[in-house]
Amino acid sequence: MTSIPRRPLLAAAPLVAALSAPAMVAAQGARSLRFVPQADVTVLDPLWSTAYVSRNHAYLVYDTLYGLDAEYNIQPQMAEGHVVEDGGLTWTITLRPGLRFHDGEPVRAADAVASLRRWGARDAFGQALFAVTAELTALDDRRLRFRLRKPFALVSAALAKPSVTVPFIMPERLARTDAATQVTEIVGSGPYRWIAGERVAGSRAVYQKFDGYVPRPEGTPSFTAGPKIANIERVEWVVIPDAATASAALQAGEVDWWEQVVTDLLPTLRRNRNIEVTTLESAGFMGMLRFNHLQPPFDNPAIRRAILGAINQADFMQAIVGNNPELWRGNVGVFTPGTPLASDEGLAPLTGPRDLEKVRRDLAAAGYSGQRVALIVPSDLPFLRAMSEVGADLFRRIGLNLDYQALDWGTVLQRRISREPVERGGWSAFFTFAGGFDFSSPAGHLGLRGNGTNGWIGWPDSPELERLRDAWFDAQDVPTLQAIARQIQVRAMVDVPMIPLGQYFLATAHRRNLSGMLTGAPLFWNLRKG
Repeated sequence: MTSIPRRPLLAAAPLVAALSAPAMVAAQGARSLRFVPQADVTVLDPLWSTAYVSRNHAYLVYDTLYGLDAEYNIQPQMAEGHVVEDGGLTWTITLRPGLRFHDGEPVRAADAVASLRRWGARDAFGQALFAVTAELTALDDRRLRFRLRKPFALVSAALAKPSVTVPFIMPERLARTDAATQVTEIVGSGPYRWIAGERVAGSRAVYQKFDGYVPRPEGTPSFTAGPKIANIERVEWVVIPDAATASAALQAGEVDWWEQVVTDLLPTLRRNRNIEVTTLESAGFMGMLRFNHLQPPFDNPAIRRAILGAINQADFMQAIVGNNPELWRGNVGVFTPGTPLASDEGLAPLTGPRDLEKVRRDLAAAGYSGQRVALIVPSDLPFLRAMSEVGADLFRRIGLNLDYQALDWGTVLQRRISREPVERGGWSAFFTFAGGFDFSSPAGHLGLRGNGTNGWIGWPDSPELERLRDAWFDAQDVPTLQAIARQIQVRAMVDVPMIPLGQYFLATAHRRNLSGMLTGAPLFWNLRKG
């Protein structure tokens, strides 16, 4: 879920290579778009990576049965609609007519069935859906049917899931690939085709408008819902690892859109009358502190609760986005602000008056006696390093015996899967973030799982959190979903599987001749250039 760092080394080389390529030079009119992504797209299978760059790539190529608009309303997308029968035990979904894959083959219900089964083997929300699914079958070429063991009101919500991992639909012949193996052919039914022959690893990815795409005939484009109309013929991703080079290319008109602007370059871009700076990810990103629940000192819930009283979310958010109050929110709970499940229920331990001396006393009363705290810090990821430095200073001020371990990102990834004690190469805590959509409900919120060693790194064991999560999936109406979410948040302040650090937004910048940009993610339909 974390972006790849922007490395300054050899920064201009990919830009020169990409902009000097004949195909690139020939495509510099109003019918093409040059986009600087946060990183190169190295994983093309939409189910095989939690990196947002892979999700963004997939939205060009693939489509989904349902979409989500900017107000979080579920709308049919590839689906024409559905019928729920048998007291909620049978869901029959009908595909829109005329849908085709990029290889010319029609989209059939069998393709959707195979794609959903593969997705359900990897995604947490999908696993919950298939845990209550007795049977998923294709009734004919346009209809597929879920037969459930018990009512599951969130079927369409699962199929509209907008972030990693998304239930994209691909041909049955590819969807039958084992979920533990990447597909080797990129064929979807989305508004753009992947042009494999023009791919230059580390430099360029190319997408061409799919003339056979059939947009929804009604509705308004909004996030992943509504008609997906490709007005741009050709979309080219130009990889520019160095931020200063990307900024210069945007100002010179050599690229049209830079996905993630670093904070210190915002003033320069805002002064340029030809460039518009805005925010794109409407749900933003959620910072968090994650503990190792298997090893001292954070195997002790009282010690974790004491840490709550020391956290000032504003310090962490400002370390990431600077003095830009429009780019962050504090007093944030475990669910993403602005989404239906967010509330302030039970947040007093996190948002009340800060008193570091009291925290020191609470730590001593909880039994903390100077155990070493190994904080693993990715030195090559600026946002995570910034949060980690704020956290390290706080740990020292409340009397923790801090062992600050600055490592490269690859080493952090390897280190944090270790369950060994600190003395044998283990770890105690790390700071990280996730996309706001992933933390908008218990369905995809890895930080709130309480399933011990079967869960995400950190391995908290909370039967009560798991019970509440199961109850949330069983709920049949929005008020009940919200009530259970409030209970989950209250419990999270007791068991402290993680500590939320606030919500922040990353700026995006584009040339002012680019219009029709949707919010929620880098999406390329509805755009016009002129």
